[in-house]
Amino acid sequence: MPRIGLCQLTAAEDPETNLKLIREGVTAAAAEGARIVVFPEAAMARFGIPLAPVAQPLDGPWASTVTALADEHGVVVVAGMFTPSPDGRVSNTLLVTGAGHHFGYDKIHLYDAFGFAESDTVAPGTAPATFEVDGVTFGVATCYDIRFPELFRKLADDGADIVLVPTSWGAGEGKREQWEVLVRARALDSGCWVLGCGQADPATTSTPVNPKAPTGIGYSTVSDGFGRLHTQLGAGPELVIIDVDPAVSGKARAATGVLANRRL
Repeated sequence: MPRIGLCQLTAAEDPETNLKLIREGVTAAAAEGARIVVFPEAAMARFGIPLAPVAQPLDGPWASTVTALADEHGVVVVAGMFTPSPDGRVSNTLLVTGAGHHFGYDKIHLYDAFGFAESDTVAPGTAPATFEVDGVTFGVATCYDIRFPELFRKLADDGADIVLVPTSWGAGEGKREQWEVLVRARALDSGCWVLGCGQADPATTSTPVNPKAPTGIGYSTVSDGFGRLHTQLGAGPELVIIDVDPAVSGKARAATGVLANRRL
C-alpha cells in the first residue's frame, strides 16, 4: 500500500527559492514514511512571470538537484517545472524522478480558458505517462487535464490504479467547487484513485502575484474510484500523508463497469 505525501505550497518566482521548499517537503514527507512525494504544477516557478528564462532541460541543474534530493531520501518526487520547447515556447512538464525514474510528462491540455491563454507561451504535450513503484502503476496528469475524462481512462487502460495530478488551479467564482467535482468525477470515470496536489492560495502566505495568473487556491483533494472523498486540505500551505490501497481501484471498476461497459 503506497504511502504518498502531498505538499501543498505557494511557489515563488525564483527556482532556487522553490528548491528550498521542495527540500523541506521531501524531508518532512520521507520522515513520515512516504514513498512518493508530490508537489504542485509550477513548483519550479509560479505562473505570472516570463517562463522561458526559467525553463531548464530535464538534465539541467534544477531537475538534477531534485533527483539528488529524491535519491538522498529514497523516494520518488513528482513536481511541476518548465522545460524548453523546440518552437521557442516552453513545455509545462511534470518531473518524475528518484528510485530509478527520471522522465517528464508534458501537459497535454493547455489552459486556454477563463480568459487565460496558456498556449501563448506553452507548447502542448502529446503522450500520456505512467510509471511503476513497488508493483503499483501510477499515472500523471496536470491541472486542466482533469477536465478531460478520456485521458484518465487511457491511463487506467495503461494499468494505472492511482493518478497524481499536480495543479495550480485558477481562482474565480465556482472554481473551488469545480475542482472537487472534477477530482471525484475523474476517479469515477476511470476507477482510479485521483490525488490532486495544488498550489496554496498566495493570499495565505502574503506572496505577491499577478492577479490574472492561475496561481492556486489550495484545497488539494483525494478521491478513490468510487468517488469517495478521502482527504481535502484548506487554502494554505500544508503537508498531508495518505496511504492508498490500489486494490480499491479494481473493486470500483468491477462494481461500476465504467471501463468494461464502454461503447464509444
